[in-house]
Amino acid sequence: MKKFFKILAYLILLLFVGAILFYFAKNESLPEGKQGKSADALAIKMLNALNGEAYENTEILEWSFRNAHDYKWYKKQNVVEVKWDENRVVLHTKEPHKTEVFVNGKSVKNANLIKTATAYFNNDSFWLVAPYKIFDKGTERRLVNYNGKETLLITYTSGGDTPGDSYLWILDENYLPASYKMWTKIIPIGGISATWDNLKTTESGIKLPTKHKFSLFGLEINMGAVKAYNKKANNLADKILKRINHEAYKNTRFIEWSFGGRRSFKWDKEKHVVDVSWDTIRVNLFPRNKEKSTVYFNGKKQEKQNPKIVKRAWNIFNNDSFWLVAPHKLYDDGAIRSIAEKDGKNALLVKYTSGGTTPGDSYLWILDETFLPISYEMTVPSMKMNSVSATWQDWITTESGTLLPKNHSFGNGRNLSMGAVKAYN
Repeated sequence: MKKFFKILAYLILLLFVGAILFYFAKNESLPEGKQGKSADALAIKMLNALNGEAYENTEILEWSFRNAHDYKWYKKQNVVEVKWDENRVVLHTKEPHKTEVFVNGKSVKNANLIKTATAYFNNDSFWLVAPYKIFDKGTERRLVNYNGKETLLITYTSGGDTPGDSYLWILDENYLPASYKMWTKIIPIGGISATWDNLKTTESGIKLPTKHKFSLFGLEINMGAVKAYNKKANNLADKILKRINHEAYKNTRFIEWSFGGRRSFKWDKEKHVVDVSWDTIRVNLFPRNKEKSTVYFNGKKQEKQNPKIVKRAWNIFNNDSFWLVAPHKLYDDGAIRSIAEKDGKNALLVKYTSGGTTPGDSYLWILDETFLPISYEMTVPSMKMNSVSATWQDWITTESGTLLPKNHSFGNGRNLSMGAVKAYN
């Protein structure tokens, strides 16, 4: 028996010494950095890369944490539904007295479950949205040179469950977070890192991680089926599409119009081939395969295609068709929909992150009482346009049944005619 206890004591000593050696091998001191404009500038670059503006407008986020805790967070309403085991807690983060607790579907009073749900949410939401919290109240930002690279150190002086924690964000060449290193109360070893590179671009436009991997023992955190979307904005977009008979638009074969009397179009929407005409030029344009396009001068087909002419036709079509069918494009790939208030009423803000010739443009749609678009405010950074207003007026019901506008007007009195608008099958 004495021999057994000697062996046990020896093993415990070995484990203790091993733990000490591991600690000194892995532990890093919190790096020093400089606060001020440079740190804030790097923080803004990271936020912009992640689409921080879209995060502010995001209505609902859904995820799970290690398949143990499930969340549906109504961010705009400051309400989050937390589920684990047989428990469901509806937390009202700004009005705690409204919080509800359910066990096996039955309403109960249980302060401990509320405390547990709050702690789960504070921790698990941080692993989802931490980069969006770098300007939260109680945060300090420092620029740190780490391994010859500019990194961002965030220290939380208040808030959450563990104020005083620090996180060093390591960014890629596009300023997206790739990983971070942690100095926290719950992890005794400083500088343990976790990945932040498995990013998913969500419906609301924000980038969220789907999993993380630790440098410590290769541990992994799965964030489940991550979602972020804007339900109210989608509902408003659906009402617009119903009002302009988008179903008929989807089934429309041909659309014809002109643009300010300078250019004319005949679009075979089903085949996505369009005749674009201006001056003495006509281009039979294949937008998805521009090499197949043909060019005509004075009605004569050119044997050799001029790529510059084709590119110009493509740019013209993208611009001029948008002035005709933009309300039908609310759900295009890369379109982010959110609610904005205009003159005390809800308006639909649509930002295009891809497609067209100037991705990054946004349009605030103002509607009448029937949800028909009557104007929009355009923000086009490439043209230095900020909230420039234009009407959408003289809507007609076309032969195919869809609605299209015939005219637009601007604040300077200028009118833009879409000509003899037609849509048919």
